[in-house]
Parts: sequence; structure tokens; C-alpha cells
Amino acid sequence: MRRATRLAKIIRVFQRHRLDTFFTDHQLPGALKLLVKPARLLPEPKTARGARLRMALEELGPVFVKFGQLLSTRPDLVPADIVAELDELQDNVPPFCADEFAAIIEQALGGKIDDLFASFDREPLASASVAQVHAATLKDGKEVVVKAIRPGIEHTIEQDLALMELLARLIAKTNDGRRLRPVEIVADYRNTIFDELNLQREAANASLLRRNFLGKNGEGSPLLYVPEVYWPYTNEKVMVMERIYATPVTDITTLTDQGTDFKVLAERGVEIFFTQVFDHNFFHADMHPGNIFVDSSNPKQPKYLAIDCAIMGSLSDADQYYLARNLLAVFRRDYRQVAELHVMSGWVPEGTSINNFASAIRTVCEPIFERPLSEISFGQLLVSLFRTARRFDMEVQPSLVLLQKTLLNIEGLGRQLYPQLDLWETAHPFLERWLKNRIKPTAFLDKIKRYGPEWLEQFPKVPQMVFRSLEQLERLDQTISASNSVKNNRRDWLWGAGLIGAGIGLLAASMSQSLNHSPLIGIGAAVIGAILLTRR
Repeated sequence: MRRATRLAKIIRVFQRHRLDTFFTDHQLPGALKLLVKPARLLPEPKTARGARLRMALEELGPVFVKFGQLLSTRPDLVPADIVAELDELQDNVPPFCADEFAAIIEQALGGKIDDLFASFDREPLASASVAQVHAATLKDGKEVVVKAIRPGIEHTIEQDLALMELLARLIAKTNDGRRLRPVEIVADYRNTIFDELNLQREAANASLLRRNFLGKNGEGSPLLYVPEVYWPYTNEKVMVMERIYATPVTDITTLTDQGTDFKVLAERGVEIFFTQVFDHNFFHADMHPGNIFVDSSNPKQPKYLAIDCAIMGSLSDADQYYLARNLLAVFRRDYRQVAELHVMSGWVPEGTSINNFASAIRTVCEPIFERPLSEISFGQLLVSLFRTARRFDMEVQPSLVLLQKTLLNIEGLGRQLYPQLDLWETAHPFLERWLKNRIKPTAFLDKIKRYGPEWLEQFPKVPQMVFRSLEQLERLDQTISASNSVKNNRRDWLWGAGLIGAGIGLLAASMSQSLNHSPLIGIGAAVIGAILLTRR
């Protein structure tokens, strides 16, 4: 009964905000045509479609607000005007009772509030759709914030997700709906929101991000500070972190009064982004202004502070490399290389015509580059590039979409702080330096040190595998007519195996020396390679 009541409310909101105008009648299946008929009798809406969708999601409550926020991270699927409105969704909802919050803390941590904390503020600092935050003080005097998951939120999420999945299946039957892949988006949302219900996961993300910017010597980075997690007070339902005192990045008036250097602040935001993506390969993927603060105690060298690490992103080693090369190729207007890199990376199918793809990329990029570099949106250029690639059957990976969205947020924030920000000026030398460092001999040695033990562990199996293959070839000679082609193939195989064995052996011998292991395994592999060459 509750589900039917909820569905009825969703339909009423759908009709009142005229969401039927997102589709024409011939695009809708029979069930949805009946649903939208009453709405068609209402006057034509004067409000933009993105604004109407945003207001509908806000009216439907926290779970739908969260869903709208997820949609705003998919500019590859959702039109730009709708993404811009969904970015405005605020996650402020009425707080729940402080006694109930205290009860959750006591049950999760196994103690009374008075025993756990020296003081506890019953008024919440913030209240969001999934969790609520209160200030407190530990027994040792450290000021902290306590975050807890809303009671009963799992049941509410399951209910609304079931209805979302039903609506997604109906929308997927429309022409435009199929292109938007609503079923896939709702499935993605299910994973995202249930991940956010695990505060231990968020705490682990925050700890790693903090460690990345502390550096090896622990002195801390001048770019970014992440509050410390207090693990004895943290689990799946509760997270306790260091309390920070800083200015919200959106409070331009206060930052101006403090004498903040906005040019440095904007450039450091860009540097933080590229450092996370390429140096650390672990980036904060929810960098909206509500999660960013500024420490202007040294106004000429302001520092960022980041909170809410529930959504983080990372790229595969190959995606990192190809993304950096793609961006540099675009910057140089080498569109053929961009097309070739897309094929080499597997982002588009192998049989894609390089000439046609390069021409499509040129058509999109050339008008953009007619403007001064300082006026070109790096993020929008990346969006245009991915949209063009989708015409050639590119399947955009979720990690790339998260990166794209984060770049748009960072660039938008940077230009808000300092309108003259030239993202290319910061990005270009960073990417050049990163690619050069990647091919240095020291980078190769680092990989050997990292993966060497695993390689050495597998080397003893190599001789047996080689001889087993040779035995299979011998049996093949006995059972199949010894045609010239078969013999030639066999000789070529032995020749290749010999070269590979000898090469691996020499590499293993040298690698063993660098890892302080015995070189005998490597020498053995080299001998096997020599035997195969002799048989050739």
C-alpha cells in the first residue's frame, strides 16, 4: 500500500512539473502515454525543462535529490542544460532528532555519549539526505565532527529504487530513453548510494587522500589538507573526523576581506586536480563547492581543505597514459593522433576509420581553438571529444566520466574565483612533465621493483610450460601430415620461443641482482632459450 501511495505521489509530481514535455507522444510506449495524458491538458510550461526536473526531484525528497546529483555527473548522457540545473541541487534536508542521533552513536560504538566524548553538541552542524553531522570533543580535548547514517534510510532507498527501476524500464522503451540508458543509470545509482551508506569506506578514502598529500616525510602539502580520521570511533555507521575551521570556497566576500590571492587559489585548484589524477591516481570525484574550504591564514599562499570523500575515482594505468597523450595531442591540434590513440586505447572499436574519426574530431575542435586559450573550457572540450567519440561507438568508462565531471567542477570553480584563469597554461607543462617522468629509466626500475617478486615467483613454472608445449608439438608432428606449412610454423614458433626465453632470462638475471635475489632462475631461462634456438 505504501509503495502504491508513493507511486501515486511520483505521478502527481511528474504531471505538475510537466515532465511529459521531455518526450513526444510517438516516443512513448502505451503505459506512459496513459500517464502523461492528464498532464497534456495543462498549460504549456514557461519554466525551462532542467529547472522543472530539478524542482520535481527536490519535491520527491532526499533519495531523488541524490539521484539528480548522480545524473549531473553524466554529461555524456544528459543534455548540458539539464546538467547545469541538476548541479544546483542542494542536499539540505530537515535534521532528525538529536536523541535518535545519540542512540545510533551509542549502539555503533558500544558506549554512552558521556563516556565517549568530553562534550557533544546536540544541534547538528549539517544535515544531508544520507547522513547527519554533529560537533563534539574527545576526552583528550581534540575537537571533532561525528557523522552518522540516517535511521531507516536503507528501507526508504530500497522502496524508491524499486520505483525508479520501474520508471527506468518504461522510459527505456522510448526512442530517446533508450539512448539515455536509464536502466544502467539507476543500477549505477544503486551501487553509488549504498556505497555512501558505508562510512568506513568513506573514512578509508579520506585517510588515503590525506596520506597522499602528507607526502613521504609527513610535512604536509601546501596545496590541500584533509582532516584526520579517528579510527577507534569509526565503523560502517559512524565516522569521527578532525573538525576544521576554514572559509567556504563560495564565500568570496570573506576571502576578499582576508586578502586572499585568487589567482594562486585558482591555479592551485587546477594543480590539485592533475596531481590527484596523474601522480596519485586517486581523485576526489565530488568536488562541488559545499565540500571545499579555504585556509587563508597565509593569504598569499592559500590552502584548500576537502571533506566528504564518499565518491572517489581512479584510472587504469593505460587510461592515464592515453588520456595524457590525448590531451596533449588535442592541444597541438594533432587530430589524427587523437583518433589513433582512441583506437589504440580500445576506447573505440578497432575497425574504426582513422580518417573519418580524425575529421569528426577536427570539426568539433577547430572552432573552439579559434578563441584565445584563456577562454577555452578544458572540461567542455573533453565533453565534446567524448560525445564525438560516442558516434563511433565509444563506450565511456565510469571512471572517465567521473574525471570529466570533476574537471568541469574544478574549472568552473577556478574561473569563478579568477575569471582570467588559463587552465591550459597549468595543464600543459604538467602533462609534459608527467609523460617524461613516465618513460625515465627510474620509472622502469620502480615497476621492476614493484612487480619483480611476482615475476620471479612465476619463473620456475616457465621451463615446464615450455617443454610441455614442445611435447605437444612433437605429438602434432606424429599425428598430422608433415606439410611444409606446419613445419615452417613449428620452426617459427621455436625461434620466437627461443628469443623470448633468452630475453626473459637476461632480464630476470639482471632484475634478480637489483632485488638481491639469486640470478640462477634468470640464467636457467636463458639456457632454455638457447636450447630452443639450437633446435631451430
